[in-house]
Amino acid sequence: MIAGTRNINYLRISVTDRCNFRCRYCVPSTPFKVIAHDQIARYEEILKLTSLACDLGITKVRITGGEPFARKGILAFLEQLCQLAKLKDISITTNGALLTPDKIHALMDMGIRRLNFSLDTLNPDTFKTITGRDRFHQVWKAIQTAHRAGIHPIKINTVALRGFNDHEIQDLAALSLDKPFHIRFIEYMPMGSSDVEQSQQILTQEIQERIMAAHGPLEPVQRTKNDGPAKNFRLKNAKGILGFITPVSSHFCSECNRLRLTSRGWLRPCLLQDYETDILTPLRQGADDDALKEIMITTLAKKPLFHNLDTAQAKGKPISHMTSIGG
Repeated sequence: MIAGTRNINYLRISVTDRCNFRCRYCVPSTPFKVIAHDQIARYEEILKLTSLACDLGITKVRITGGEPFARKGILAFLEQLCQLAKLKDISITTNGALLTPDKIHALMDMGIRRLNFSLDTLNPDTFKTITGRDRFHQVWKAIQTAHRAGIHPIKINTVALRGFNDHEIQDLAALSLDKPFHIRFIEYMPMGSSDVEQSQQILTQEIQERIMAAHGPLEPVQRTKNDGPAKNFRLKNAKGILGFITPVSSHFCSECNRLRLTSRGWLRPCLLQDYETDILTPLRQGADDDALKEIMITTLAKKPLFHNLDTAQAKGKPISHMTSIGG
């Protein structure tokens, strides 16, 4: 699929808005309702839409949530997804707390080799403060188990927040010295009604300066096809990689190659703008394949070349919160 000059070959699929964590930067600080079960896309509907998207040029899929492993039947769904011949790459973003050794080995048997873990701290107490759950040891065990099982690359996504975990930036970066992990620092994106102040946001330049002060220079790493928007570097003699994702300080919109399918079956061409198209209702009403493909093409025509998150106090920020969209 084409949007302007961009070849869109990457579909991010949220299978649920439910999560077993309540991370401060993700879950709204104000009361909110989860999406009713009958409004969530069924697995067979997701498979149908993914297959049609593959016909239009999608070759890469990432499964997200909420927390994808919080949804029942996720392994059977993933197994069916792996059978779509046109898909060349399937990966999963997870917080890891529900990822048992049995599930990890099941993913390996399916051919899934790429996992992104969300982990913002190496301190169990800080972990509980950020996520609202005392689950650090389960998450760390899942990361270690995945590594031993042969999952590669293991990417660890970290949102640095001033006053919460910014004192650990150097320690998190140091994980890349001895392990072949990709530690990725993601700038906080002010969306919806999260429990994070704008003043707590830390941009990439400051993160890099702190890392270099502790560990020395960052050496640029040549990009690969699976890097996405991350700008990658390596510390001297490190086994792993440090990635920096800069949605606020340095736009990468013109290079974005992704389309999103939310858990309620709406297509979203841009994470950081609230434009969405309902494709689940037409599917349930019997729209044929050509009509559904046309909805995808029309939606992508709305894919913007820029966002405005970096304007003063993020005016015009998306009102949708991350759990309703998919990480």
